[in-house]
Amino acid sequence: MARLSNPLAFTPLPVIVVTTLTYAALFAALLVVHLTVPPVPSSVPDGINLTTAWSNLQAITSQFHPYNTHANDHVHDYLLHHVKTTLKSNGVSYDSIPGAADLSLDEILESSESRVLLFDDQISNVTFSNGGTSVYFEGTNIIVLIRGSEGTENVFSDSSSGKGGVLVNAHYDSVSTGFGATDDGVGVVTILQLLSHFTAEKSWPKRNIVLLLNNGEEDFLNGARAFLRHPVSQLAHTFLNLEGAGAGGRAMMFRSTDADVTKYYKKASNPYGTVVSADGFKRRLIRSETDYVVFNGLLGLRGLDIAFNEPRARYHTSEDSARETSMKSVWHMLSAALATVSGLASDTSSTFDGSGETTSDGKVDAGKGPQAVWFDLFGKAFVILRLNTMFALCVTLLVVAPLALIAVTVILAKVDKMYLFARKQYVHSEDDNEAVEINGWRGVFRFPIAFVVATAAVIGLAYLVLRVNPYIAYSSPFAIWVMMLSAWYSVAWFILRGADAMRPSALHRLYSLIWLFAGGFVILVLVTVAARNFDLASGYFMLIYFAATFLSVLIGYLELFALPKKSIFVSSFDDGASHIDSESTSRPLTGGASRISEDRPLLRDDDTDTETTSLLRNDRQSFARYGTRRESVSEGHTQDEDHPKQDFGNHYTDEQAWSGSLPSWLWILQFLLLAPIVIILIGQIGLVLTTGLYQTTADGSSALLVYVAIAILSALILSPLGPFLHRFTYHVPAFIFLVCIGTLIYNLCAFPFSRDHRLKVYFQQQTNCETGSNSVSLIGLDQYVQQIVAQVPSAAGQALNCTTPDIAIRKELIKCSWKGPQAHPISVTTGNRTYIDSWLNFNVTKTPGKNQARFHIVGQNTRACKAVFNTPITSLEVEGGAPDSRFPTAGQNGSTEVRLWHRDWSKAWDFDVNWGGEFREPLSGSIICLWSDANDFSIAALSEVRHYMPIWSIATKYADGLLEGSKGFSV
Repeated sequence: MARLSNPLAFTPLPVIVVTTLTYAALFAALLVVHLTVPPVPSSVPDGINLTTAWSNLQAITSQFHPYNTHANDHVHDYLLHHVKTTLKSNGVSYDSIPGAADLSLDEILESSESRVLLFDDQISNVTFSNGGTSVYFEGTNIIVLIRGSEGTENVFSDSSSGKGGVLVNAHYDSVSTGFGATDDGVGVVTILQLLSHFTAEKSWPKRNIVLLLNNGEEDFLNGARAFLRHPVSQLAHTFLNLEGAGAGGRAMMFRSTDADVTKYYKKASNPYGTVVSADGFKRRLIRSETDYVVFNGLLGLRGLDIAFNEPRARYHTSEDSARETSMKSVWHMLSAALATVSGLASDTSSTFDGSGETTSDGKVDAGKGPQAVWFDLFGKAFVILRLNTMFALCVTLLVVAPLALIAVTVILAKVDKMYLFARKQYVHSEDDNEAVEINGWRGVFRFPIAFVVATAAVIGLAYLVLRVNPYIAYSSPFAIWVMMLSAWYSVAWFILRGADAMRPSALHRLYSLIWLFAGGFVILVLVTVAARNFDLASGYFMLIYFAATFLSVLIGYLELFALPKKSIFVSSFDDGASHIDSESTSRPLTGGASRISEDRPLLRDDDTDTETTSLLRNDRQSFARYGTRRESVSEGHTQDEDHPKQDFGNHYTDEQAWSGSLPSWLWILQFLLLAPIVIILIGQIGLVLTTGLYQTTADGSSALLVYVAIAILSALILSPLGPFLHRFTYHVPAFIFLVCIGTLIYNLCAFPFSRDHRLKVYFQQQTNCETGSNSVSLIGLDQYVQQIVAQVPSAAGQALNCTTPDIAIRKELIKCSWKGPQAHPISVTTGNRTYIDSWLNFNVTKTPGKNQARFHIVGQNTRACKAVFNTPITSLEVEGGAPDSRFPTAGQNGSTEVRLWHRDWSKAWDFDVNWGGEFREPLSGSIICLWSDANDFSIAALSEVRHYMPIWSIATKYADGLLEGSKGFSV
């Protein structure tokens, strides 16, 4: 009954039960939070109607509606009508400001006394450049200004207390291949519900709120840039951007400018997010952007980015639809937005007012807040602190923790209880023939060896999977996780248990914790440097990890005070009468009962030596008798009344005899201090990184990062198990090893894509309107693109032309082209011109004596064209374009492409360009018009690809236009 006498003892059964249940329970909790969405509450705030929100979402996402489609105009009209209907139903008077008003916008605003102003912006346009691309864009944004209750009549007055309002943004355009339910339909309906809520009398905000429904985000963040040209853009000082990059799930807060704005998101009922995602954007691990960079980088506002982020395989595809999301997802984003905006709109302090000085670059002076560190706990609590606070805590811990352990070490040494690293000690003096072996060094290097070998094993598996089946994570990320976790666990257990079986050590647990402390110290130094020099906050988990490790090590050190003094332990080997005969044995005395040699009999209390007693006694004990008392003395020692044998307690099996005095239950405190918080924090980071990266291989990102990240995180998650793993019997590890083998076989052999995790391939059709040549292309992962094209009837019997894509971020993919069916983007033309030739018209006139030319371009049934130049242009001036000193019209090294966007259909663009080089150097290139409407089947090649492509694949757009028609020019 010994093993049941203390159910918390550091013995196999309690260790297996406690550790296994802890890991299983926390893993399950993390997965539930990650994979499920909180339910909709039975009651919602005033003005919120989720049934209406869902109806709005269905209406908005009934068709593909990118900027360059007629469906986009329908969505615009629907939203404008719904805004007006909402204001009327709430009994709110408003002024509707048409884009064609004769008065200037400032004059209308100054004369208006309405509490709400509605702008159907049909006048703003913007010309800007980004890298080697110049853009001219005409916006069709819908803007609603709700005047705060503490504002003045003129919201543009410098003395207005209404300054520092809140901007809430979502874009109502979709991509040409997606219905835009989460990108960004849920964000749009969230804004409609915020309008309904904040125009209810009981919920009227103190600060001004600007609700922006922008158009044109998908093509170059054009809608947000056009908003910068509107006077209302200067009103807000904070913002909330609502986005989507998946289909359903939870909306994550994945970027923030500072701690002051982030604290208001903390009030959300179900917060979700970690600062790791923000650092991922900083390091360009995710190849996409949102309007956040416009509002913060170009306008100077301080705010947040909230977005859906999985599954990325449905992002920008036809599966981004209302049926793939849910009302629970709508409520999750809406509730977060409601809490955040309510907090920001109620803040009447000067936190976001800035210094009051006018900035020279046209940015709003909203001040600057401290960098933030944040993460949620099971989607219920939200932790936030300043980055400089984290830095201070890191420095403090790096200094205090080692000093504290050094101090305890000194005290232990003074009281003669420092068994760590102790080898041997003499009974009387070094003149003794034999020394008593303390065996304190035993087990010092086991954990680092096990950790390094196990980690190397999982990294090796990462490279193995990358070589054999590199894209399996695309559909089976959790199979990769299980394989990595089980592999690390199996290898580490084999090493640690094997070492313990050969040379048991009572100090293995403490030595393992010391190694974790040392490794954590090094990593925390790096985290501290990154936080200070690079504003990276993702290492916050190491601060907590290191603190937990320090406390666990400290407990281990304090345990040593329960041991006998080394001198007392050694003296127990003294017979009090005579020294040991050096000829009686050639082996030193040992403090470990497991190493009693056959010529050293074990004397027990109930043994009586007689002349018939054998000189050889069997000192072996089965593993089943763990926890029983074992005592030993050296050969030739006897006990008498003057020198009774010292009782050192019940040590575990063959571990050192002096360890019997160690408390048997403190291991649970160490484990609970260390493991749960590590599992929660690193597990959450692992799930976020997996979600953000595991399907980016279809975009051209490396798969290696995904596998190596999972391998390293697996090692960190399981590392708290290292100090306790040697107590496990073979039963659980054997099962885990079988799981490892099974998942390894699956990961190496399974097909990487499926109906639920479809491989995204990029579609584009290009037609030369002069020669009539027609090319259809699919861009995607090598080998798989060819399999898809092989299923398309029009490609049968043709030799594929497979090359490297011309877009830099897709260089890791392959572009396979063939002659496909002809597109019909316009009505049948009359006259002598061919059908294809009539798609677009242009004229280029060179200015005599100058490297300057004027372009006139008209595309039929489109509002998007572009000019591509073989020689970079140095300036661009579009007729009707509003100049803005904030936005250079050409790149620093010139522009090789000019993208043109009209709000009207089939309208001409007239613009002038200049270029450098030798005097009278010719300018050549192409005029290209774009068509993006996949609703009317006018792009037959896309319809054919969608119809015949394998079920494990899905098409998405490659560029702004699904179809490009081009003509060359030279002047």
